[in-house]
Order: sequence, then structure tokens, then C-alpha cells
Amino acid sequence: MNFLKDILQQIIPLQKQGESHNFIWQWLGEGIWCFTPKQSYEKSMVISAGIHGNETAPIELLEQIFHDLFNGNLHLKTRLLLVLGNPDAIRNGSRYIENDMNRMFLGKYAQLEKSKETQRAEQLEHLVQQFFEESKPQVQRYHYDLHTAIRSSLLPVFAIFPYQQEAYDEDVLRSLNAADMDALVFHGETGHTFTSFTQRASQVASVTLELGAAKPSGQNDLSQFNAINSVLRALLSDNILPTRTKNTVRKFKVVASILKQDDDFKLNLAEDAPNFSSFEQGQIIAAQRSGNYIAQQDYTCILFPNIHVKKGLRAGLILEEFK
Repeated sequence: MNFLKDILQQIIPLQKQGESHNFIWQWLGEGIWCFTPKQSYEKSMVISAGIHGNETAPIELLEQIFHDLFNGNLHLKTRLLLVLGNPDAIRNGSRYIENDMNRMFLGKYAQLEKSKETQRAEQLEHLVQQFFEESKPQVQRYHYDLHTAIRSSLLPVFAIFPYQQEAYDEDVLRSLNAADMDALVFHGETGHTFTSFTQRASQVASVTLELGAAKPSGQNDLSQFNAINSVLRALLSDNILPTRTKNTVRKFKVVASILKQDDDFKLNLAEDAPNFSSFEQGQIIAAQRSGNYIAQQDYTCILFPNIHVKKGLRAGLILEEFK
């Protein structure tokens, strides 16, 4: 069985389901594999990567998990859906082909011109929702969507939670603490990311993980991802989580999204400024004809600054830290 190789070579496996070790497996589509333990299970989990095709380290982590399942080195006790999100972008080595897939979910794809990426977003919504509907009743539901960032970060590894009104899942919070996350970021409004969809549509404890800077395939030092790799494997095999080795995780809330609305849009920071760069109260963060974004308090941070997005899209998130 092959995971990444089949995508790169556009191979459709001749056998689309079978049994191996202690689980039943199914090939559901390009880069989408379902694993169901033969024994009773208490968790159903989606682990995804490659929604942005040039974020290669998470893709390589998923490939290792895939092969360790089939060679028996990882004993599965959780129902699992492994997803490589954007096959065309993965083959092309680019973030996306036409439009950012991680802005297409919760039906947003229907507002865009039809393309392979909009069709893929629709397919992922259908298959993921079906996966959770087919899981045993009352099982815990999780989604970890793995990414790497375009730029460097003052807090190198961090997690982003989609907006929800109910309390955040304590098991997920414990897993992120064990995974040595430097920061947790909590959205203040519903977005159109993959994790926003799973949280809203299937009531899943969902989280996006940013695991350092994006690098070309073959240039990743996967030992840098040992913490999250160990946590994911512990969750899949129902083992004890590793012990945290870093200082206490920091927490931030999203207080605003910067939208690029005009051609004269500018950000008040260097092109290569890292994530979590900060501003003092009263400083202009972004300027454009339709209005400026101004820091409302000291140590207001910016996440994912990007002046090169299309007009109407998000050019950064404004964060405030809390305890």
C-alpha cells in the first residue's frame, strides 16, 4: 500500500478495501483512507495534512503513520480517517492551484468558480461527515489538521481552535500541552477552514496545528516534529501521553481579522516579520483607503500577515493574550 506515492503518481489502487493486522481499511478517494479497528473503539479521529500542498512535513508525518499501521508498528485502537487534502497542489509543490482551499469549507466553495479545488472541498465535506456518521454512537470525535506556516514565528508551534460557544475539549487541550505547543489561539467568529467545518457540521473537537515553517519535500528534519508525532500515535493506540518539556503554553484570542479591501493596502511591519510580532496601543497595524486597523492595547500581536492576498480576503489576524 502507498499513501503519498499514489498521489504523486496519480495511481488508483486496484484493491480498495481489505484487512491488515487488527483493522479493516478502505480507500475512499485520492489521498483518503479509512481505518476501523476490529475491536471496540472509543474515539473517531480525522488527521489531515496537505490542504496547502507545499506544507510537506505534515504530509511526511502522515505517510509514516500510514506505513506503520500497515507494517504493524502502530497498534490501532481508534477509528481513523487519514486525509491528504489538496492532491493537485501537492503534486505541484504549491500552496494551492487557484484558490486557498482552507477558505472554502462550510459551503464557501459554492461561491467560487468551479474548479478541482472547489470539487475537492465538497468531496472532503461529504466524506468526513460520512465518516463521523458511520462511527459508533457516543464515541469521542476529533480532528487534527496539520499545517506549517509560510513565515517564521516567535512562538514556533501553535494550535488554532475554530470558534465555538461550548467549552473546549479537555482531552484535546491535554494533548496539545503534551505536544509542546508554544501557544493556543482561539477564534472569535466562525471561519471557513477545514476544522471550522468539522466542528460545526459534526460536533467534532477540532484544531488546526501550525508546526513550524514550510520547507520543500526532502528538506524536513522530522525529528523537530517528535512531540506532535508522539502525541498522535499515543492517541491512535490509546497510550499515555508524553510529558511536556517546555514552559507553560500561552493563550491568545482573535479580536479582529484584517481584510484587504483596497489596492493601497499596507501592513506596518517588515515583509518577513514573524508571526506573533507585536504592536503597542495606538500604533497603526494596517492602512488602506477604507480605514486603518489600530492596536487597542499594548502587546497586540499579528498572525499570518500577508499583503499579497486577493482583495476581500484576510491579510492577518489580530491577537490579544489572556491567562
